[in-house]
Amino acid sequence: MRELTKRKRHVIKHDNIVVFPGAVQTLIREGHMFAENYQYEKAIASFEKAFIYETGDEFALSAYAFALYELKEYDKAKGVCEQLFTMGTTMYVEVMELYITICMQLKEYHQVETLITTLLEESVLPSDQVEKFERLKSLNREVSKNLEKKENAQRFIEEQEYELEKFSALTANEQSIKLHRLMDTNVRQLKTALQAIIESTTVHPFVQSLALILLVEQEVSIDITVSKLGHSKTINPAQLSLPNQLPQYGEIKNIVESQLAQDPTTLEMVQYLMAKHAIVTFPFEWHPFEAEDVAYSYIDFVSSMLGNVKEMDYEIVDFLQMLEKLTELH
Repeated sequence: MRELTKRKRHVIKHDNIVVFPGAVQTLIREGHMFAENYQYEKAIASFEKAFIYETGDEFALSAYAFALYELKEYDKAKGVCEQLFTMGTTMYVEVMELYITICMQLKEYHQVETLITTLLEESVLPSDQVEKFERLKSLNREVSKNLEKKENAQRFIEEQEYELEKFSALTANEQSIKLHRLMDTNVRQLKTALQAIIESTTVHPFVQSLALILLVEQEVSIDITVSKLGHSKTINPAQLSLPNQLPQYGEIKNIVESQLAQDPTTLEMVQYLMAKHAIVTFPFEWHPFEAEDVAYSYIDFVSSMLGNVKEMDYEIVDFLQMLEKLTELH
């Protein structure tokens, strides 16, 4: 009876699942065996099952980290190494070497440089390991420099893609797509190339606007002379609002919404056209026309599209039709 009670103390419960004595140790032994035989996926599976029920010791965790590294699961492997450092592992040098290698794979070269420098300066490493870590430091620097050169070369190639001569060889659709790819990137290094695109009188007005919007969104300060649709002026993107935030747009929008409050279908179509056209006219808006005249012309224009023919200001409607044609490429 005493022996039965003693055995019960070793039973582990997890989410109402009973794990019998020795099961966790068996999983850990299997993990080590799989790792030693290069069966890393099976090793990881065994270790992770075991770690559900109890925290692994430093030998199990280090084998687990190594298996993760071999399968290129670098972020998880790095986290396990950090867990081992927190525990105060007796395998400090081996784990540190793995940790540094993982950081290099993650391209955290600055962190590696700082870490190894600190290890060497504070004489933390055994004397027979110093040379190895100095070699790692040299390798880290070399890889970092090579990557920087490669990235600079790639950046140079990408920048050339936006040089006016090469850019102008593309169709307007292709130019539009190429500019859209810059939406989530820092365009400051391309500001001179984008300036040339915006200032070109042969580039499509819609494409000119897309390039200008990129500079406005990132508040890039540079003087640009824009010429399109019979207008020309010098502007600075850092001091310019986006197309749908300009004064005339707001005036037209308010009039349209007031007039079409009971006609949501026409309102939606007018708003759609306005949004498109505001891009192609940017930064000139609908000048020299007055906001009120433009607003009523949009309403008449859309009504005629829906089959309701009305008397219209044909000069403005012709202008709207031209804008519509200019936005067809998008």
